Amino acid sequence: MSCVPVEDGGVVWQPEGDYVTMTKISAAAAGCGNGMQEPKPLNSSIYRRFLIFIAGMGGLLYGIDVGIIAAALLYLGKAVDLSVEQKSLIVAAVLGGSMLSSPLAGLLADWFGRKRMMVVSGLLFVISIGLIFTSQGFVELFVGRLLQGMSGGVIAVVVPLYLAETLKADLRGRGTALFQFMLTFGIVMASLIGYYYTHQAQHLISQAAGNSVLILAAENHAWRSMFLAIIYPGLVFFAGSMFLGESPRWLFRRGKVEQALRALAKSTSCDEAELELKEMQALTTERDTNVLMKGFDSLLQRKYVIPFLLACAILSLNTATGINSVLSFIVVILKKAGLTPTLSTQGDIVVTVLNCVATLIGVALVDRKGRRFLLKAGTAGIVLSMVAAGLIFLRFESRQVNVKARVAAAQSGNEITMPVSDSALGMAPTGHAMALTVLYRYGSGEHIATVVTSSAHPALKIVPASKDAGKALVVELASYGPVPPQSTGWLIALCLGAFICCYAAGPGVVVWLALSELMPTRIRSSGMGIALLLNQGVSTMMAFLFLPIVAHFGYYAMFFIWAGCAALYFTTATLFLPETKGKTLEEIELHFEGAGG
Repeated sequence: MSCVPVEDGGVVWQPEGDYVTMTKISAAAAGCGNGMQEPKPLNSSIYRRFLIFIAGMGGLLYGIDVGIIAAALLYLGKAVDLSVEQKSLIVAAVLGGSMLSSPLAGLLADWFGRKRMMVVSGLLFVISIGLIFTSQGFVELFVGRLLQGMSGGVIAVVVPLYLAETLKADLRGRGTALFQFMLTFGIVMASLIGYYYTHQAQHLISQAAGNSVLILAAENHAWRSMFLAIIYPGLVFFAGSMFLGESPRWLFRRGKVEQALRALAKSTSCDEAELELKEMQALTTERDTNVLMKGFDSLLQRKYVIPFLLACAILSLNTATGINSVLSFIVVILKKAGLTPTLSTQGDIVVTVLNCVATLIGVALVDRKGRRFLLKAGTAGIVLSMVAAGLIFLRFESRQVNVKARVAAAQSGNEITMPVSDSALGMAPTGHAMALTVLYRYGSGEHIATVVTSSAHPALKIVPASKDAGKALVVELASYGPVPPQSTGWLIALCLGAFICCYAAGPGVVVWLALSELMPTRIRSSGMGIALLLNQGVSTMMAFLFLPIVAHFGYYAMFFIWAGCAALYFTTATLFLPETKGKTLEEIELHFEGAGG
């Protein structure tokens, strides 16, 4: 390969001995020069819309991945025997799958192209739903959710990467932000699906008149139907990805300059396509010859370290705010705060619709106010809303009384059967509904049993499942306290709504842009993969720790942890994040090259 100057002062890469300018050959190949007719603007506009639609469907699937488990948790543990740890693993499996696939997705996207990896992610999603729907135990559920997460991990890396490398600078912010909007719309869709099947299940349960077989059948049908309903958008994304063109910047880095110009000309005018190609060529220098042929560069070069570390910090702190855990456990959180199962799913819908609306606001502002402004405003709001929610939970959780001795005294062998009332637990009459929560285990698996005194014939009954027969029962914690009124539940819903609005209009929109914009072109795929690995690792850890932490310490503890992480996020955005609004990817890269010396 050699570096050959062209007539207008640009630089192109050519095979040794070939002195015909690559720019002119590329223009002819793309139909943009030498007397050939320029592509019609209408065709470019239609293709752009199709491209953004399919990319948006990827965001939809990612949102569904996160949100569909929220309502399913109401019935999953009843229809399938699961411990607290197993429930946490099933929730975290999606995030863990994303963590596993994110770094691999970046490497494979460099080797095989962005388009092919989008097709693979759609196929993984469809397979995962089929496995979850037909599962009969923990192992199949876990593997299905893991594959679902692996699909999401590939989408999270490749789709924003594809949009950033395909759309021109004045559309990149809105295009990538629309990916986030569709992600939030996917969460809304998951909430609506959850509400529909929860409402249906509660109706069937009320008609069952205590018949345990009918109740179990209704619960089993509810969670399976929730998952089956989401296979259809997966099929659309899988099929639609096959008709997309490849990323022009990926093609350019592979030495396929003519194909890169042809790809650019699909979604923009020929003049703009040639201008973008010249910018890519101008950034290519003699020392990049090997990189151009290999398709990657070292992350350890000084000029890459600052943007790489900044992107990793932003991606890690973004999920440390608790966004994925809140969306996965929101129905459980609202139920604990005093809402009924049906009202909890309604609250879930309200919160996720706010998420969608706030994302639209963020999409409208991201190219006007800038990335840095939205990130600072959003993280500040997250801190306030999380602290408020933590204080509300602390107010009624601090009134719980330790009754472990009373519950343990009722143990007979490896079973417990006892009435639940103020007098039975040695408490003075309170005159309002109380709840007994018991954390126990047979062997190593922890379980939670909750009994509310306002239910018909309240009684605690703990018996081992067949797989736990012969194992000793150990009561670890038992607390007795007031059931919060519905007003408290709606206050928590309000706090979560404020959290979602601040997140969606700020970090939710900015994070994907920050990930794709901060990474220089030659390390973008591998760098994004590593950053997403950290992102999903933190998210997986948060989701896995949620149930054990709230079981041992209370819900307030998790909210205070999330508030602390959001405060650190605000500090990072304020002190270290540069503004990238309106800049091409090449201009952003040159900025960090200057910062890196």
